[in-house]
Amino acid sequence: MVALREYTLDVVEAYASYRNNKIIFDNGYDKVPNPFTLKDAEDFINLQTDKAIPERKLIYWKDQFVGEIGITINTDVFRLSAEMGYFIAAPFWGHGIASEAIKLMVDYSFKTFEIIRIEAGVFSFNKASMRVLEKNGFYLESIKKDAVIKNGVILDDYIWVQLKRKRN
Repeated sequence: MVALREYTLDVVEAYASYRNNKIIFDNGYDKVPNPFTLKDAEDFINLQTDKAIPERKLIYWKDQFVGEIGITINTDVFRLSAEMGYFIAAPFWGHGIASEAIKLMVDYSFKTFEIIRIEAGVFSFNKASMRVLEKNGFYLESIKKDAVIKNGVILDDYIWVQLKRKRN
């Protein structure tokens, strides 16, 4: 029911619309523009389509675009590690989509890239994201106290990890 597909400009309007959600913005990095314009969406999608081996994918549910998920592979001595991020558009919350997408992305990432570790940082208030990561075999490795400032509020950053060698 959930599938990961490569980026295409066919979804640019929906992508821009879905990203313009306060809750999604509040759970992500400030480097993501807010508001997220159609031009921002076009630029981001074009950046993804230029990659030979995609690190990010669009999430489809029942053949409809509903969000995105991806990794960023670290560099230097951390080059065998990646950071994962994702979002599901608000109209599709509560259907288990994130859980299925995370499983697919983890499988794809460990098979496709020379990495042995995937981590996901979650702001302290986002209990739903923590539950979905735990459900997918991630474990809470650490809590970085007062590590984040978002919307003027200092927050803890929960670091959830999945190691390749620990997987079934």
